[in-house]
Amino acid sequence: MKKNKLSTFKIACSNLKGSLARTVGLLFLMTVISFVYFGGNFLSKSLKNGLNIMKERLGADVMIVPVENDSEMEAILLKGEPSCFYFKKSLVDRLEAVEGIERSTSQFFLTSLDAECCDSRVQLIGFDPDTDFSVSPWIRRVYEPELGLGAVIIGNDIHLEEGEAVRLFGEEYPVAARLDATGTGLDQAVYATMETIKHMYTAALGKGQRFLTEADPDNSISSILIRIGDGYDTKEVIKQIRKNLGGVQVVESQSMIRGTADNLMNITGFFTMFEGIFLITLFVTITLVFSISINERKKEFSILRTLGANKRKVAAIVISEACILGLIGAAAGILLSFATLLPLRVFIGDRLGMPYITPGFSSVLALSGITVVLNMILSALSSAASAYRLGRAEVYLTMMEGD
Repeated sequence: MKKNKLSTFKIACSNLKGSLARTVGLLFLMTVISFVYFGGNFLSKSLKNGLNIMKERLGADVMIVPVENDSEMEAILLKGEPSCFYFKKSLVDRLEAVEGIERSTSQFFLTSLDAECCDSRVQLIGFDPDTDFSVSPWIRRVYEPELGLGAVIIGNDIHLEEGEAVRLFGEEYPVAARLDATGTGLDQAVYATMETIKHMYTAALGKGQRFLTEADPDNSISSILIRIGDGYDTKEVIKQIRKNLGGVQVVESQSMIRGTADNLMNITGFFTMFEGIFLITLFVTITLVFSISINERKKEFSILRTLGANKRKVAAIVISEACILGLIGAAAGILLSFATLLPLRVFIGDRLGMPYITPGFSSVLALSGITVVLNMILSALSSAASAYRLGRAEVYLTMMEGD
């Protein structure tokens, strides 16, 4: 008859099934390790992605806003807090005298009424398609062939299906396109041409909506975005803009992003420090648990030795048990991280006041692989000392200690 040889893997699985309480306890610790490592890195990557996309999405080197409204502009970009501020449209003509400006485009801001198209007020942004370089390049899906009068473009976080319309100031505006996600307040904004914004403004006045005195789409704008040509010094161009325009706030985009980048470094630094301390603590804890567990199972392994298992076989069984727990714990921790972080991505971004974009499939796959490998290595190392000590013990003495 053919004898079925018990492999190391089968023995390890049988041992884990035979002591569910010990297995569940160790599995919980392994799951926590992968949850902390994967979750922390997933969160850090999401914040870094958001910052990088924010840099690209702004598209402007310099933004011009009314005096003392730069903080409100930052709130619109990062937190999606609707706001309105204006200065004279005629200031745009003065930019022609400034050397170094490659492209410029203006925008006009309104805010919707409560309980219209969305759960709360949204930022309405009028832009000029002929000069725009910060909105059109980020269109992800097109529903209508062209952005005609009355049509709008919606941010990624405004949940409307194809064919649906946005209701604003008592009127409906068909959705022509949807923008790609940025992880910023721009994802909750609605964009329209200046002509459509003028129509919205008139409709709002008809509904009794009151705006600031300066809010006149024919004569006012809210911001000017500027791209500086290659070879020109940004500081010098800003100096010339202030000299020619006066009475406006000139914000260097990098300075706004720099503050966010500094916050990101502080947050990721805290995550890394916490993650390191936590992983070391868990590793020491698991090592101690394995040591105690192996010490209690001396008689079990002595019986295996008397049945013909050599020292290497016994050590392999112990390490295999740890690796199996590490693999299952890694999978559980990764799934738990997804279940926790994905539904809360908007909340996390809002609470941190930072752009938040989840990593792509390839990045998640790579991070998952690293998490699995790390978990299994830590599991193997935590059991290696106990396995080595067990392998050196004499069978007879071990049997006596187990009695």
